[in-house]
Amino acid sequence: MKFINEYFKTKLLKMKKIILILIVILTISACKTQKAVNTDWIVLFDGTTTAGWRGYNGKTLPPGWVIEDKTLTFKTDLGLEQDYVGGKDIIYGAEEFDNFELYIEWKLPKGGNSGIFYHVKEGFKNPPQVSPEYQLIDDENYASMHDLSKYNRSLGYTEKVNELKPLQQTGSDYAMHPANPSQKVLNPVGEWNSSKIVFTPEKVEHWLNGKLLLSFVPWDDAWNEKKNSDKWKNSPDYGKFKTGFIGLQDHSSPIWFRNIKIKKL
Repeated sequence: MKFINEYFKTKLLKMKKIILILIVILTISACKTQKAVNTDWIVLFDGTTTAGWRGYNGKTLPPGWVIEDKTLTFKTDLGLEQDYVGGKDIIYGAEEFDNFELYIEWKLPKGGNSGIFYHVKEGFKNPPQVSPEYQLIDDENYASMHDLSKYNRSLGYTEKVNELKPLQQTGSDYAMHPANPSQKVLNPVGEWNSSKIVFTPEKVEHWLNGKLLLSFVPWDDAWNEKKNSDKWKNSPDYGKFKTGFIGLQDHSSPIWFRNIKIKKL
């Protein structure tokens, strides 16, 4: 009987050791999985610091760009399109990105205008010379508050020169690929929207509030035809870079950004 008791005690002790080892293994595995999930995204702006951000071709943030209520804000009076000069675009200059998924939340005032740049390279006059742009604009009110006629005529438009063209509307790959209006869910001015840009050499996607607005293949024949036949035909460096900084546009408009993060693909 004593022998049997000792036998069961030994078996029980072994089982306890096995269970303990399994618990340790599962705990380590769970920690590794959680760590992987947490490190997939690189936070570019978390509402508390502008670390990494600076002016295009600059060393510090231009005047007007501040943190306010945990948002990255450009504080300025609304300027008119016909008087636009710009010059205070900013970039996340801590790291360049090639293939990525970028997520960002934003809102505009009535008549507002801005944009999200990627593959930005410095040394040029401004980001639009070289960088594709995800357009942010007040689709509903912009044309009624600004004179677009001169600008649209400069692009070759001869009809309805005062209207905001599809290639200029929110979510579009500016002056290259229009957003699909049937898929667009754009919240009213003053309310938050979420945008996502997915870039790979095989496909680029623009998303707005969870809806896919457009996709295209970068640098293929169709892309080059668009580039060489419209606004960018005299901009040889536009869109050619395969890596670069993320940028935000000053278009003489107040703008608010939050929850900016990027994932390398």
